[in-house]
Amino acid sequence: MSRAGDEHGPLVDLGNERPQVPARARNMSPIVPRASISGRALVAVVAIMTFLASITTGTVLLVSASAAEWQSEVASEITLQVRPQSGRDLERDMTAAAEAMRTQPGIVQVKPFSKDESAKLLEPWLGSGLSIDQLPVPRVIVARVQPGTTLDLAALRRAVMQVAPTASVDDHRAWIERMRSMTGATVFAGVGILALVIVATIISVSFATRGAMAANRPIVEVLHFVGAGDRYIANHFLRHFLRLGLEGGVIGGGAAMLGFGFSESIAGWFSGTPVGDQFAALLGTFSLPPSGYLALAVQAVAIAAITGWASRRTLFATLDDID
Repeated sequence: MSRAGDEHGPLVDLGNERPQVPARARNMSPIVPRASISGRALVAVVAIMTFLASITTGTVLLVSASAAEWQSEVASEITLQVRPQSGRDLERDMTAAAEAMRTQPGIVQVKPFSKDESAKLLEPWLGSGLSIDQLPVPRVIVARVQPGTTLDLAALRRAVMQVAPTASVDDHRAWIERMRSMTGATVFAGVGILALVIVATIISVSFATRGAMAANRPIVEVLHFVGAGDRYIANHFLRHFLRLGLEGGVIGGGAAMLGFGFSESIAGWFSGTPVGDQFAALLGTFSLPPSGYLALAVQAVAIAAITGWASRRTLFATLDDID
């Protein structure tokens, strides 16, 4: 009886030295290691991609907002040029043309430029101290249109031409069309860059997932063959890569938000200088509205979701190969 009991008993009695692992700890052991070289590399890649995507999106938002402001300003003004002609009094034509514009419905303000103001307009090209008496320089009248008013340009031209035959009216429609084309091209380029960033992210995540599968293939095969479903294994990988994507998205998106936040202060330092004025004319004050920062945050979360989706899709394809 004793010998039979020995056959079924343990060969070596470890006693209290037997390692005790809590069941909860065994169940919580991750299939994919939380900290690995490939995981840190993927976080860096996602952070860089998110940063580039955020910079692109923020720049597109700044250019679009500035272009909309330009179009609003340009569309609210009409420029009238009165050219000098021998035999006619230029000052009299200027006064008559300004009065004709004031009588038109929808015109709320008319500003004729004096001789000195016209000379100042030419200073950037011809220098200071210019005397325009000897030059056939046209005089300019700027009229502001009431917002929401549709101006009858044909009637305005007829009224002005009757009192000043050498006058010409410009409603800046050509400039507005150029601005719209430029804005559309900028948005199209931004969408193209975002598409390239997303494609690069998907490729990077796919290679990282295949690398993680190769490193943990024995564990995945054992789980697969003992009855663990593809969805169970895929969910572990999905949580792992989604966490890496969120970490990289927070780093890249946060860095981009800080960059746009500091850019407003830096633009303030250079305000009043030629370079600062040029950038301010192109991109405004470099200040993103709250909706812009919200768009960057949503974009970072979307890139993290794309990271998880790409890993899950790659994993299912790999599990099909194991089958």
